[in-house]
Amino acid sequence: MNLLAFDTGTDALSIAVQHGARVWQHSGAGGAQASATLIPAIRDLLAQAGLSFDQLDAVVFGRGPGSFTGLRTACAVAQGLAFGARGGQGVPVLPVDTLLAVAEEARAQHGCTRVVATLDARMNEVYAAPFEWQADGRWQVPQDFQLLAPEALAVPDGWTVAGNARAAYGERLAPQAPHMHALPTAAALLRLAPALMAAGAGVAADAALPRYIRDKVAQTTAEREAARQAAPAPQT
Repeated sequence: MNLLAFDTGTDALSIAVQHGARVWQHSGAGGAQASATLIPAIRDLLAQAGLSFDQLDAVVFGRGPGSFTGLRTACAVAQGLAFGARGGQGVPVLPVDTLLAVAEEARAQHGCTRVVATLDARMNEVYAAPFEWQADGRWQVPQDFQLLAPEALAVPDGWTVAGNARAAYGERLAPQAPHMHALPTAAALLRLAPALMAAGAGVAADAALPRYIRDKVAQTTAEREAARQAAPAPQT
């Protein structure tokens, strides 16, 4: 298949293009910068792969949870490109959970098969969900994801914590568990895509939506001050 995949849900921008058996990848700064750089970077990567939008079979994007601005950017770009692909006939969109992509990246990079995937949700919270690799070569995906304080994360024996939250919260996050750094890369999205497409997860462009877990995206001045006072003092 010819696939375009991208994730802008973290501070890292990740794009990948699959043309047959080959994959081209690009990474850069995410966050607020992704809205300005995503489409030009996609065009450049497609050109490197020798593909046009009319040759794509699907557009894959990380749907969240993650940065609200990043998720909205990814969803809007995925919808627009999918609508216009193949001369306006359109192609399916495959929204993929970012925590699932974290688990897949941990498996590919570190061989982890029992993963508590985490992402920094800011505001002294983490997004988290457990994933277990099955004998049939697919991940067992939980029905619900969690939003919780880093100290509240429970990790079963024999499981690995993967993601980017350890860098933000240090020993506050599951100090007794093994940790691996992993991000929801576009390459991970591509590896997940065949099984998800076969399971019918591809949707029409207008049905592709972000996955939000937190409704509130900003703190009041009083809440920010309370969080600052509650944060542990820096060690010297």
